[in-house]
Amino acid sequence: MKFVGVDPILGPEMKSTGEVMGVGKTFGEAFAKSQLAAGVDLPLKGRVFISVRDADKEETAKVANELIRLGFEVVATDGTANYLDAKNIPCEHVNKVRQGRPHIVDMIIDEKIDLIVNTTEGKQAIADSFTIRRKALQKKVCYTTTITGAWALIHAIEQGDSTDVYPLQDLHEQLVH
Repeated sequence: MKFVGVDPILGPEMKSTGEVMGVGKTFGEAFAKSQLAAGVDLPLKGRVFISVRDADKEETAKVANELIRLGFEVVATDGTANYLDAKNIPCEHVNKVRQGRPHIVDMIIDEKIDLIVNTTEGKQAIADSFTIRRKALQKKVCYTTTITGAWALIHAIEQGDSTDVYPLQDLHEQLVH
């Protein structure tokens, strides 16, 4: 949101840049807190849009199943939807932007999407998904552009609304003993 018109996909220089920290007894709790501190509205249920590059499809089936277990409905574009259908994972098919309306960006605008998992590969795919990422940012829809990020979000969602506070002094004391 800070830079109008800039693609929010993470490049190598941004993957190691951070503004917040979360402390928890588990990775999921710490990640959930970091997202809260960063102003990300982490959904605990709803509708997830999944569209991934071919190399991520196998892992995406596991991600989709976990998100369904957590209470999400899956929406996907053709390639991902067909893959999930073949694995007997329920999902709603939605058009890509270039396939005509209604399409995924319309769903984001209409606030029908709560979470996005969108991995891309190649200049054309990255360009095609720019409007998805940009509209998600504008509408404050939680999204990730990596499968690793999807797993981090799953662990955070599993934590629910954790607000336990761990003073750094107490954590340091545990390390010393």
